Amino acid sequence: MLKECFDNVRNQVPLVHNITNYVTVNDVANVLLACGGSPIMSDDPGEAEEITSICSGLNINIGTLNQRTIPSMLLAGKKSNELGHVVVLDPVGAGASRLRTETAVKLMKEIHFTVIRGNISEIKTLMLGSGHTKGVDADVADAVTEETLDSVIASLKKFAQETESIIAVTGAIDLVCDDSICYVIRNGRPEMGKITGTGCQLSAVTAAFTAANQKKPLEAAAAAVCTMGLAGEIGWKNMLPGDGNASYRTRIIDAIYHMTGDTLEAGARYEIR
Repeated sequence: MLKECFDNVRNQVPLVHNITNYVTVNDVANVLLACGGSPIMSDDPGEAEEITSICSGLNINIGTLNQRTIPSMLLAGKKSNELGHVVVLDPVGAGASRLRTETAVKLMKEIHFTVIRGNISEIKTLMLGSGHTKGVDADVADAVTEETLDSVIASLKKFAQETESIIAVTGAIDLVCDDSICYVIRNGRPEMGKITGTGCQLSAVTAAFTAANQKKPLEAAAAAVCTMGLAGEIGWKNMLPGDGNASYRTRIIDAIYHMTGDTLEAGARYEIR
C-alpha cells in the first residue's frame, strides 16, 4: 500500500500550489521536487484562484500569517473545493495568538480540508476552537505518550468524523486518522525537531501524496508521514563528523530524493488501530 502511494507520486508528478511559510518556502519547494511532485508558490489574491485551478493539490500553511495572504487562502481553498482538488491545512502556531487561532478556525469553517496536519497542541486548539500553545512547538503537557495514546486516538477519530477530514498529528509518535482507522507511526528521529521546517515540508509532501492518490487519502497521508520519518532516519545515518542541523536538513531531502517505494515499504514502522 505504501509503495503504491509513493510510486503514484513519482508517476503522476502532481502540481501542488503552496501558500506557505516564507521561513521554509525554499525547502518546501525542494522537498516536493525530491518526492516526485512539482511546486508552485503563489500567495497574491489577484492570482490565487487562477493558479490553484491548474494544480491538483493545495497546501495552506499559516506559519508566517499576515492579513494580505488570508484572502488568498480563502480564495484558493474555495476554488480547490469547487474543482474537487485536494487541500491540506497546516495550522502552524494555532493557539499561539488570537490571529492564528481565529484564522485557522475561519479557514476550517469556509473550506473543506482533505487533510489537517499539525502537532498535538495545534490540533487540540482546533478541536476546542481556542487554546494556548508554546509558539509553533507542541506543549510538553499535550505530548502523545504510550499512556495517553488510546484516548488521543479516540478524540482524533471523533474530530475526523466532525470535519470529514484526515487528521495527522506528528510528534514522537505520529498519528494519521480518519473516523474509524488510525495509523500509529513510529518512524523519525528526535533530531528532526532541531530543524526549522520539517513540519512545513511534510504538509507539502502530504498534499502531493493525497493529490496522487485521491481515492485513498488516509493511506496517502500515512505514506507521506512514513516517508518523512524514514527520510529522517536515513538522513541521520548519513551524517558525517562536523555536520549539524543545516546538513541534516539537506540529508533528509536527499534521502527522499533517493527513496523508492520498496525502501519505504521495508522501512516504515506502523500499526493500525
